[in-house]
Amino acid sequence: MSEFFQFESDFVESLRCIPMQVRYKLDTCGVKLKLAHWHQFPESVHQDLVDRPCQNAVEIEAYRHELQQQVLQYNERPAKDLDIDPNPPWLNPAEVPEAVGEKARAFNVNLTVKQWQTLTPLQRFALIKLSRSGHENRNFLPALREFGLADSVQN
Repeated sequence: MSEFFQFESDFVESLRCIPMQVRYKLDTCGVKLKLAHWHQFPESVHQDLVDRPCQNAVEIEAYRHELQQQVLQYNERPAKDLDIDPNPPWLNPAEVPEAVGEKARAFNVNLTVKQWQTLTPLQRFALIKLSRSGHENRNFLPALREFGLADSVQN
């Protein structure tokens, strides 16, 4: 799953921020990686976290273990654990989360279940993350456009 989004292009080349695909894997394996941790890692670790698979139980545990080993190499303590949602909303194509729908409507986009179903789990994850209150969500509209959901919408 080495997929970067266009809306991440301002930082993805240098990997100065945690890309969505890594954030997806963090939620999948239940680790709260801080940006400070990310900045301590060398480029080779960034690339490994991007490339390393994290889809089935064995891969998820291996990803979690390797990630925590890297955190411990640069810190005194491991990263905090996150609860792992057994049914995360990005894996539910049958329901647009309310926060995503509300954020889309703020840009005059009526996101339908049919459209939601056409998105990949990573795309749905990105929209969920970008719609959260308190999150810098300036990339929500660019993400809608990139995913073909808001072609002609103006800011």
